[in-house]
Amino acid sequence: MSGSTAPELVTALIDAQRLGFLGARPIPDVVAHARGFVRALRAYGQVETVLDLGAGGGVPGLVVAHDLPDLQVTLLDRRAKRTDFLERVVRRLGWADRVSVICADVESFVPTDPFDAVMARGFGPPEFTLSVAAQLVRVGGPMVISEPPDADRWDEAVLARLGVRRVTDPLTAPLAEALSPTSESTGDLDGLVAVFVTR
Repeated sequence: MSGSTAPELVTALIDAQRLGFLGARPIPDVVAHARGFVRALRAYGQVETVLDLGAGGGVPGLVVAHDLPDLQVTLLDRRAKRTDFLERVVRRLGWADRVSVICADVESFVPTDPFDAVMARGFGPPEFTLSVAAQLVRVGGPMVISEPPDADRWDEAVLARLGVRRVTDPLTAPLAEALSPTSESTGDLDGLVAVFVTR
């Protein structure tokens, strides 16, 4: 389903942008970037539950839910205005059976079980984002985090302290494609994500 985007989802993302929940990038670019998360999650076939940290206007969570309808997606954000919006969108799209919206601060959020995967786009500083994700993901589950196009912001000492490693070695060949920009890309950030797992 990742080749096209449902008009209802595009409308929801336009609404999110109009309300100030997404940046000013064109919606096709926003969707293309979110599909970097989709490719990374696909590379890990054992993923059934995924958490979107700081879901904001629904990116990448809504795009992941659109492209990977077998996943149970949880959208977490601390701002009620955004989660109210996301709940309306999820109901309108008919996804309430597989997409949950939670209004909570991540530091007080305690899931019943760890998630198979955690993803974050613009959630916070790298070390904080990764430390939070590592607490919420199952052992060995991927943590997929949006990556700037022009710098490696992951200090090896920080990764070692957090007990995670960046997935870039030859043993994870399927991720090489997931970590590279898509041919559909129209902007610098499209498709760029970093994937980590616990050591």
